[in-house]
Amino acid sequence: MMSSKDSLAGDAHDAPPVIDFKWVDLPGLLALWLLAIIVFTQFFTRYVLNDSLAWTEEIARYVLILVAFLGAVTVSRKGTHIFLEFFYRYLSPALGRYLSMLMDVISAGFYGYLTITAVQLALKTRTKMASVEIPKSLLYWCVAVGLAAITVYSVIWLIRKYRQTPEELIEELERRALSEAME
Repeated sequence: MMSSKDSLAGDAHDAPPVIDFKWVDLPGLLALWLLAIIVFTQFFTRYVLNDSLAWTEEIARYVLILVAFLGAVTVSRKGTHIFLEFFYRYLSPALGRYLSMLMDVISAGFYGYLTITAVQLALKTRTKMASVEIPKSLLYWCVAVGLAAITVYSVIWLIRKYRQTPEELIEELERRALSEAME
């Protein structure tokens, strides 16, 4: 017979990790911190020193773009992109599974197309940023890397859904929707 201490220890091992952080999440996190530092510097120099640094506005804009695309890698890795789970509740599990897989095929294709477009744009861009001598193509290369990672994770989720039974997939979608509603 298991004691209450053993059952608690077993529950702790079965629980998902509190922080789900992987190495691929690091660029997005670093971009977010860099953005915070740049915006603070902009605020401090403008309102405290009354002498704004010229480069902070432009660089903050570009780093915000990086936050969006590199942060989306984390969302794709976790499979927590926004979607409408409403329709899955009223469809048969088999039809819900095919609809979910179709959405992943469309998403992976779209992200793959955007990756190719970002690479083409990076190859064609020869200008530098207005306030700093940094090539704009560097920004486009970073966006292309983020989009490529999102594409890979979209394909991974598609493969996971393909391997699941329709009932397992619908149950997982329902569980995820309920856990997000409780937060």
